[in-house]
Amino acid sequence: MKKILFQIMLLLCAAYSFAGEWQWSVVVKGMVSSETDRNPEAFLWLPPKAERIKAVVVGQHNMSEETLFEMDSFRQKLAEMGVGMIWITPGLDQQWKVETGVQKAFEAMMNDFAAISGYDELRYVPIVPLGHSAMATYPWNFAAWNPERTLAIVSLHGDAPRTNLCGYGRENLEWGRTRNIDGIPGLMIEGEYEWWEARVNPALAFRMKYPDSCISFLCDTGRGHFDVSVPTAEYIALFIRKAIEWRHPDDAQLDKPVSLKKVDVKAGWLAERWWGDKAKRPKAAPYNKYKGDRHDAFWYFDEEMATLTEDRYRQHRNKKMQYIGFMQNGELTRYNSASHVKASLRFLPHDDGLTFNITPVFTDSLRTELSDDNTGGKITMERVCGPVEVINDTTFRISFYRMGMYNPRRTAGITMLASNEGDRNYKGAVQELSIEIPYRNTVGRRQYILFPGIEDVSVDTKEVKLNAVSDCGLPVSYYVKSGPAVVEGDILRITDIPVRAKLPIEITVVAWQYGIGGKVCTAEPVERKFLIVPSSTN
Repeated sequence: MKKILFQIMLLLCAAYSFAGEWQWSVVVKGMVSSETDRNPEAFLWLPPKAERIKAVVVGQHNMSEETLFEMDSFRQKLAEMGVGMIWITPGLDQQWKVETGVQKAFEAMMNDFAAISGYDELRYVPIVPLGHSAMATYPWNFAAWNPERTLAIVSLHGDAPRTNLCGYGRENLEWGRTRNIDGIPGLMIEGEYEWWEARVNPALAFRMKYPDSCISFLCDTGRGHFDVSVPTAEYIALFIRKAIEWRHPDDAQLDKPVSLKKVDVKAGWLAERWWGDKAKRPKAAPYNKYKGDRHDAFWYFDEEMATLTEDRYRQHRNKKMQYIGFMQNGELTRYNSASHVKASLRFLPHDDGLTFNITPVFTDSLRTELSDDNTGGKITMERVCGPVEVINDTTFRISFYRMGMYNPRRTAGITMLASNEGDRNYKGAVQELSIEIPYRNTVGRRQYILFPGIEDVSVDTKEVKLNAVSDCGLPVSYYVKSGPAVVEGDILRITDIPVRAKLPIEITVVAWQYGIGGKVCTAEPVERKFLIVPSSTN
């Protein structure tokens, strides 16, 4: 037993923390989530070195928004542009139906962030609405109701504008006769392994019906529905950079709305849509010089974006498929081709109640047998969403985070992804999996956490020791809900504070203990708040 506990502690010490800092949070007033019967909460990240913020990417809680927003490389790209991010949980509205009050709630949220952060331009800053899957309709509708404030649109593994096939499975909004998104660049991404012509055709039809629309498209080659690869994240970041270069005026003021420049679609490029392994394609070209069928072409900012798209397509054509499955307890798990998430695995924790193992393997196309018909390379595991962190590619740990522990729909749900990027002979392979964990553990000894209050610290402070204990003697874990800080074990490390941040800044940290199934109950999480205040020497 002691050996097992020692091994577990080593794992905990080595565990990678998926949660980057989000320096501020606000309650979104005026909306009550059906998931929690509470007001949603919004979290703001700003690049620490940004003297001013040029735009903010806004994502609501679905799935892959988390993957993208927590990627170090994506954050770095945004930081170089002076672009921030907002993540809202639970989401406000899949449709962005203004009759629900969502528009007023959004505007109040932005004003609250401006007031609390010290970055007053957030009241007016241009927005990049971004959504995945069931939240991928909202970006188009947001833009239609906020054309003057929408810098660009990103629909990730999602929908076309005004589509009749919404990711959330209900009707779309009617825009009316005068509302449009002319001159606003929009990017639709669909994975190669989720390909559905019925989703692509409305995007082509929209572009032809509205010739001043700037609809770009990326087939996410070698990828599926749930994942965000580094190349795709960098593609999105470049799209945002181009939007800033084309639309953001150099003389924009901090204290008034930004007069975004309208994109002239004829100044861009055209390139043919994705056709699978079809090799012969018309050459991408400037808008007025394109010789292919314009009904089958999408718009791109310039030669760089069009060429990058064509290169993605070229790299993945005419390669062999490879397939990934999972093993638990030495056996291949069941694969359900009819399910949205094709692999649903059991939660089989170790003695600590938290740590578990899954082994990704190459299989045949039916996922019933192991196979050698593949690259033979490494299969990488990553978190998509939910309370889990990846310790290594076969070992994982329950890890709650700023979503909180009170969402009956989401708290217990984990989604992860296995992938292999392929090589010159094989396409990239991806396979998602889901796990439902018991939440809460309600059988066994009741458990309580004692978490002493934390005194305010000066702006010069680098770290804070956390001292929560469980009355059952089990190790207590933590997450930073909001504030410029991250947790490493029982040490809270203060991260870089944005240069124009208004002091004091509040940090909220939560102590939790999941318990052990059948033996120890889940403890009620305990939240503590403290302030970063100016140095006494200033």
